[in-house]
Amino acid sequence: MTDSTQNIYAEPRDFDVRTLENLGPLTGMAGIWQGARGLDVKPKEEGPKKQAFVERMELQPIDPQTNGPQLLYGLRYHTHIVKPEQVKTYHEQVGYWLWEPATGTVIHTLTIPRGMTVLATGTAAADARAFELRATRGSETSGICANPFLDSAFQTVEFSIRVSIDPAGGWSYDEDTVLMIRGQNEPFHHTDRNTLIKIGDPTPNPLARL
Repeated sequence: MTDSTQNIYAEPRDFDVRTLENLGPLTGMAGIWQGARGLDVKPKEEGPKKQAFVERMELQPIDPQTNGPQLLYGLRYHTHIVKPEQVKTYHEQVGYWLWEPATGTVIHTLTIPRGMTVLATGTAAADARAFELRATRGSETSGICANPFLDSAFQTVEFSIRVSIDPAGGWSYDEDTVLMIRGQNEPFHHTDRNTLIKIGDPTPNPLARL
């Protein structure tokens, strides 16, 4: 809850520059990852289609971010996906995973090069091994925005992602993108899931290297 008496311009004076040590529930996601057993269930004219995919995801720490008194630690990420044994990009995505220690809020932003952006939010304990985030069309704080064609033909009305961190290493996600498709009366659940194995360590954020 926002404190109406708070000075909205006053930035925090004390914060730790070592982002990797302050990521809360995102800690187990930092690094370079690969997943060879992804599954996408997507809409096609003839009906739902299952597609296997191979994924490489890089999540690197950024310097602490402030919005006045708000303090965020986070990871900048890039996801690149192909079909098995193919070179052509099947899916690409960029964005940030952010953690606000003061409120226990997790924020996930994503942008794909087909003219769509999402900002999903949720809450979690700092030591949580699983958490879920959601975004809804029309929300001013956890929303979805798409180009005119997508909004008309494949309108995304809800997005959710559940992340599970394996204490032994690795993590997995399960996404559900709920679509209202032109000509169909029922919503379509476009789902994606994968399990990621670490293939490289994260690089400390710039301030932590000084």
